Amino acid sequence: MESLNLPSFSHKVKQVNGKPFIFDIIRKKFVSLSPEEWVRQHFIHLLITHYGYPRALFAIETGLRYNTLAKRTDIMILSPTGAPFLLVECKAPFVKVSESTFAQISRYNFTLQPAYLAVTNGMSHYCFQAANGQIQFLDDFPFYSINRDER
Repeated sequence: MESLNLPSFSHKVKQVNGKPFIFDIIRKKFVSLSPEEWVRQHFIHLLITHYGYPRALFAIETGLRYNTLAKRTDIMILSPTGAPFLLVECKAPFVKVSESTFAQISRYNFTLQPAYLAVTNGMSHYCFQAANGQIQFLDDFPFYSINRDER
């Protein structure tokens, strides 16, 4: 897999029937290693090691309904009360983060209403808040703090 604009981490990869699988420390199992999964695993480790999020607050590829469509979130960080706090949409490194990427996460925001939203392709990363029809881009991702205002 290619180098990303994210810190490297110690990862376990194995081959199953000639296909690569990577160990996901949140789901506690090996998952198919696609370019998007490579980005997701890097971002999970970044959120844990640099931003201090406890593993117990992660939800990976959880389902949601938007109108009548079934969708899946890439990474959801929950607050200690269980409310959505940070929603991250991951794309493969060769997929440009574009208006359609922001539209996708905005649809998820409509249903889940997390405090923060983020999009990444492993090369470019954006974090923002969306409230009352306003979008405010942030310079960095929020750090975990047990003293923050719980939603």
